Amino acid sequence: MNTITLRKGKDQSLRRFHPWVFSGAIARNDNDISEGELVRVVNAEGEFMGIGHYQIGSIAVRMLTFCDETIDGDFWMRRLTAAYSMRKSLGVIRPNDNDMYRLVHGEGDQLPGLVIDIYGPAAVMQAHSVGMHRQRMEIAEALHTLMPELQGIYYKSDTTLPYKAGLSDESGFLLGTPMELIAKENGLSFHIDWLKGQKTGFFLDQRDNRSLIEQYAKGRRVLNMFCYTGGFSVYALRGGAEMVHSVDSSERAVEVTDRNVALNFPDCKCHQSFATDAFKFLNCVGESEAAMVNDYDLIVLDPPAFAKHRDALHNALKGYTRLNAKAMQKIKPGGILFTFSCSQAVNKDQFRLAVFTAAAQSHRFVRILHQLHQPADHPINIYHPEGEYLKGLVLQIE
Repeated sequence: MNTITLRKGKDQSLRRFHPWVFSGAIARNDNDISEGELVRVVNAEGEFMGIGHYQIGSIAVRMLTFCDETIDGDFWMRRLTAAYSMRKSLGVIRPNDNDMYRLVHGEGDQLPGLVIDIYGPAAVMQAHSVGMHRQRMEIAEALHTLMPELQGIYYKSDTTLPYKAGLSDESGFLLGTPMELIAKENGLSFHIDWLKGQKTGFFLDQRDNRSLIEQYAKGRRVLNMFCYTGGFSVYALRGGAEMVHSVDSSERAVEVTDRNVALNFPDCKCHQSFATDAFKFLNCVGESEAAMVNDYDLIVLDPPAFAKHRDALHNALKGYTRLNAKAMQKIKPGGILFTFSCSQAVNKDQFRLAVFTAAAQSHRFVRILHQLHQPADHPINIYHPEGEYLKGLVLQIE
């Protein structure tokens, strides 16, 4: 195994168990280290610091272990077993009414660069590093040994692997063949677009927040913006919403939303979907009967990441402010606004300031009722605060 040597004094983050080594911390490395290769990391004095995957770029090594151990099938099995046992102890894995959950959440499960989501009889695996990509078959074999009931393991990393690595699109089945996939979340059923949908097919990180929507929905007129496949809409309907409108710019997403509503509420007459731009739709709220929009007293804003990199942060914050200000201007007095950011580059304080600015621009009195985050099956490594990516606020707008 090749070795990477750190600059003097650049070992402190590893002593604090942060799982990333940045390229600027490296003094030298052995010749001919290929991208994705396992490497030993030592400090300037030659002291062993750990083993990780090497990659070209700002994050040069993602640490798999701080112990001198072999990275083999037994290693993957130990890490996957620990992740599974944690979810089991949390009560997330409930075959009768909740059979979709995140099994592996990268750094939060000491497997940086790897995501595995479970949807009933299938698993979807994503690699965010070249190292995990190169070892995907070993990981899939360990996963199937741990969970022999899986009928399919689909590898879906076409949008997550570093483009500079020059890897071809190798998404496809590592085990099994295509199947129609319906999975359960808290007793509700959803079509999972695991082959062509966003992320791994469903936004599992909003499970707890969808449950909270259900508690607020009774008798309300709900607008679910950026609805994707309609998770918040379905929960709101079960919560007794008087009316639910689902909006997304993607016609495909809206079609899946309608299928999910019909799957759970076959005779539903109080749901309607719109394939249109979010800002265009909000501009019409309360102003155009022809556009079939209404006044809402519960609005959900769950947009895609406005900033995937820090160089987009300024524009992202402006976007969050503009979006929330528009919703606050349009919502009925006493209405409830669920607003989220899934941009890792935007921290909690920055998102809250953007929403504060929106409140000031709307000239309305706003109360914070809840501060929301990702669920327990998306754990945050305490040594890696960057893993806290999902931020949310529940607001009452007077």
